[in-house]
Amino acid sequence: MANDLILIVDDEENIIELGRLYLENEGYQVEAASDGLTALRKFEMLKPALIVLDLMLPELNGWDVCKKIRAVSETPIIMLTARTDDVDKIVGLELGADDYMTKPYNPRELVARVKAVLRRGKAAASPANAAPPGPVLQAGPLSLDPARREARLNNRLLDLRTQEFDLLQTFVENKGLALSREKLLELAWGFDFYGETRTVDVHVAHLRHRLGDDSPVKIETVWGVGYKLIVE
Repeated sequence: MANDLILIVDDEENIIELGRLYLENEGYQVEAASDGLTALRKFEMLKPALIVLDLMLPELNGWDVCKKIRAVSETPIIMLTARTDDVDKIVGLELGADDYMTKPYNPRELVARVKAVLRRGKAAASPANAAPPGPVLQAGPLSLDPARREARLNNRLLDLRTQEFDLLQTFVENKGLALSREKLLELAWGFDFYGETRTVDVHVAHLRHRLGDDSPVKIETVWGVGYKLIVE
């Protein structure tokens, strides 16, 4: 939404100014921080609607900044990484970021991701936009209630973040079908601009962890295509 405040945290001035230019052109307010400690102070003071957070920062790195923010707030975070192997590290960690982008990035993609993350978060939080009661989706022992935004596996409630729930719902609605990363971005994220797609891999890794290794409900990799959900 226009006028939302975005906090960009990066120690590269050109990255900050590029993001500021494109986001302000879309009507957002932009504040910046060049190190992790300043980022935490500005977060507490300004209460931004969303944070664009670089991984490698002086004073306090992005990993720790994200963990400290997540301990007290669900403010959306888009994590910036300098290398694809940084994303590979994130796959194995539960940081709680809502999205991930690899630098250098296309600023138009950043704007698209900011819009999508904010739109998704506000829709999930607004009672007025809550889904009306409807059928519970089923995939073997996995059940999803979109209206209540609850997922249960063998009657065990799964602790899912907003985007993880949306992604799992997309898989269940398309059970057995191979979906490309671009298609998943369209269906589960609502993106209309495709660029870096590793965020799908990160969220799939987190979903696999939530489901557990012994679950008969699995998200399979379809090499050269993307992913599909199966029930063994």
